Amino acid sequence: MTAVVDPYVSVHAPGRFLYALNPLAKFAAPVPAIVLLVFVRDLATPLAFLALAYVVLLIGARVTPRLLALLVVALPVAAAVLGLSMSLWTDADRVDRSVAVAQLGAWTLYGGAVEIGFATGLRLAAIVALSLLAGLTTNGPDLVRASVQQLRVPYRIGYTALAAFRFVPRFGHELDVIRQAHRVRGAHGGRGPFAALARWWGYIVPLLAGAIRHAERVALAMDARAFGAHAERTERHLVPWRRRDTVFVALMWAVTIVIAWFFFPWTLR
Repeated sequence: MTAVVDPYVSVHAPGRFLYALNPLAKFAAPVPAIVLLVFVRDLATPLAFLALAYVVLLIGARVTPRLLALLVVALPVAAAVLGLSMSLWTDADRVDRSVAVAQLGAWTLYGGAVEIGFATGLRLAAIVALSLLAGLTTNGPDLVRASVQQLRVPYRIGYTALAAFRFVPRFGHELDVIRQAHRVRGAHGGRGPFAALARWWGYIVPLLAGAIRHAERVALAMDARAFGAHAERTERHLVPWRRRDTVFVALMWAVTIVIAWFFFPWTLR
């Protein structure tokens, strides 16, 4: 009998619950909030969902300098830049013109345009933050396994896509080896755009040759394991859907409903 292997006993970060959840649960939980954010136009609703995403990430994910930089610097700066840009692009004839924020000659930036612009920036930032719940705590193989086991995606599609996805780091490694080999031989030295173009042109042929060799090895390995010979395959690594996954999804959906009810009706101008 095949035992259920639990890969989620937090090897990544003990005590961080997001790593212990099924990947599909982390994708399903923020979907209603993301769909809702597409339609709202006020400032308070995206702010509430942004705060919710921050709380869940800081509690459930491993807090690294990269995560802190993303949450504290990258997202706020992106939201501010988008908000200012959208404010400048908003049609002044379709906004509240009672308050003038700035004026340059015949052009005037109104408070209504600023409100709409920053509401748009906050909506996009909230959508990105909610997407990070799964994006920062899920790896590709577990997502494929969960899709095959819970969503009944044909394994021929799932594992073929996974094999293709794993070509990317392989290409990076081969490109690094080719660069080092060219550097040792002193090939395509010099500075300037023409030297850089010559270097990159010299990488193409060996990189393609390495990709073809790697593809042949992967194809032979899959054939040796009778990949695609049967409609179903046994799973060595099971990704179960547990009670905690249902609880997480239910809680996230419940909080989404509460936030939507509290801030309803939204300003749909």
